[in-house]
Amino acid sequence: MAMEKDIFEVVGPVHLTSIDWNCLHHRRSVIACLVQGAYILELDRQYDRKGHEAIAPPWWESFGFELIRTLIDDVDSSIFGAIYKYKPPASKDSSVEDAPKFVIAFRGTVRRKESLSRDGLLDLNIIKNGLHETSRYTIAMQAVRNVVSTARSSNIWLTGHSLGSAIAILIGKNMAKLGMLLETFLFNPPFVSAPIESIKDKTIKKGIRIAGSLITAGLSIALKDKLEESSPKDSFAILATWMPHLFVNPSDYICSEYIGYFEHRTYMNKLGYGNIEKLATQNSIGCLFVSAFGKDSDPLHLLPSANLTVNLSHSPDFAAAHAIHQWWMPDQHLQSKQYQFS
Repeated sequence: MAMEKDIFEVVGPVHLTSIDWNCLHHRRSVIACLVQGAYILELDRQYDRKGHEAIAPPWWESFGFELIRTLIDDVDSSIFGAIYKYKPPASKDSSVEDAPKFVIAFRGTVRRKESLSRDGLLDLNIIKNGLHETSRYTIAMQAVRNVVSTARSSNIWLTGHSLGSAIAILIGKNMAKLGMLLETFLFNPPFVSAPIESIKDKTIKKGIRIAGSLITAGLSIALKDKLEESSPKDSFAILATWMPHLFVNPSDYICSEYIGYFEHRTYMNKLGYGNIEKLATQNSIGCLFVSAFGKDSDPLHLLPSANLTVNLSHSPDFAAAHAIHQWWMPDQHLQSKQYQFS
């Protein structure tokens, strides 16, 4: 998914005199800057900036982190992620106990010729629900497993932006199925769907969603045997205890559908149609057809639970609505709500 043109090189990291790890604004801002660090690491590589010429280090050093590893794509040799270790300050306050020990961050698409071809292909894999079959995901998953083997899962935070958040979702979901719940921060995560949220008429929008739920639930019932063959366990229910933090902008068509996704399930529960919506929200029509042919196709973007934060501030265009830097900028109009379904 797309990244705005080199704006990362002109927007600096947030300035915090000290980090209160109990403050949601501080957490969100710092983690977004660490994702930014992964972007700038790749740009430093492409521009051949090394040593004192590299401009990536302030994005993690400003907050007391050290870079312990970069994650390299095996196809184009680009840096797509970074693993950071937190070094608490000498004068610790009580909130340090709630700080992560490690943060694993994944960047999104870099719109430069050196990496656009590979990133673009991975974006297409998200649309086809095939990201789990790519080597970038395999490298990322193994890196997370290695860190988890050396530290408790409660000390490891996972994060990403756009394409990177899709990788983080996939890893977070698979780790949750193994009983390891990683604190996860997902910035502008892709939701593969028609852009229903952009429809202004609320009545039409609700009608489309209800019709979609009925069709999806009907197909789920019709294909029940096939679905049980490909996914014998109720993985959607298992995921209910994992509560990732999602950060979306209603003007960003890549991620805005998460808003309607969670609101609609709440609405259907109030109408007494919770069982129908339960079937609809744990499947997508495209994935149902794939499963009908015996292929395991767990929808990447479908989640039972989340802490959803929506940026209601004005965005002049799509680039601004999809930008990572909005999540550390001050004075944003943010609205948060927790959703949990089983």
